[in-house]
Amino acid sequence: MFRRGLKKWCEDESLELRSELGVRPQDPIDLDKIAEKYKSKVIHPSEVPGLQPEDLDNLLNHHAGAWSAVTIASRPVSLIILNSAHSLGRMNSSLAHELSHLILDHEPSNISVSHDGLLILSNYDKICEAEADWLGGCLLLPRPALLYIKSNYKMISAAAKKYGVSTQMLTWRMNISGVNRQFGHK
Repeated sequence: MFRRGLKKWCEDESLELRSELGVRPQDPIDLDKIAEKYKSKVIHPSEVPGLQPEDLDNLLNHHAGAWSAVTIASRPVSLIILNSAHSLGRMNSSLAHELSHLILDHEPSNISVSHDGLLILSNYDKICEAEADWLGGCLLLPRPALLYIKSNYKMISAAAKKYGVSTQMLTWRMNISGVNRQFGHK
């Protein structure tokens, strides 16, 4: 599904960003600093000017499970809106995913509003979404961090908390990267 060499490029890019930010390969990364580097402002729905209370209630209560984040790509600064009803781990994963679209220079999807007020995506590129998922995982948990975690943490929940990710994200990265297999675990 991925273009040749993308997985390695994502690992390398994560390590390069860490180096530029003065972070060791095994350490957690500050996604806000990556957002700054890519000229992006990160906000929550409550910070959207003019958003009506009933719309905020819909976004964060009635339909909180229907969305994670959205990027409004523009120049000179893009705006990333994170669903603040989600856990910190999920918000970090969503932010890493949205930043990955910018890093990968993906073409933004166009949206329109239906006559009854629903947002409609005009295109959804499964490959771009999968690429952003992969890079997002690498940004949060590159292979050196996974090896460090495997060697230094007994509880996956403690490692997830330290890295600001969900246990599901950490488990996925451990499995998909081959680190669990390398350490003889399923």
